[in-house]
Amino acid sequence: MTAESLDRLCKAFKGTTVDVKWGNDLCYLIGNKMYCVTKMDGPLQISFKATPEDFAVLLEREGIIPAPYSARYHWVLVENQNALRANEWKSYIEKSFLLVLEKLPQKVRRTL
Repeated sequence: MTAESLDRLCKAFKGTTVDVKWGNDLCYLIGNKMYCVTKMDGPLQISFKATPEDFAVLLEREGIIPAPYSARYHWVLVENQNALRANEWKSYIEKSFLLVLEKLPQKVRRTL
């Protein structure tokens, strides 16, 4: 995974917007809710939301840790891009997108 491929992947999901938060974090959002976050400088590290089951499985892999400040919501931080294969990246980020989308109010989902 590269920053460019992450950007293409996230922007392919309908309704995705991009914002910079906390001065240095590039955030991919749906309905103003984050589903994927990466730093704009330094080594590529990517955070995303997971199901409780996936959260437990992902944390068993080297290079993946609980995301600081958001692990209680089942967010992981992938510190090593090689911890996931290309098809896994797509699957997990799409799941994150769908998990966040499902929690949006019906009114917001209709506008997307």
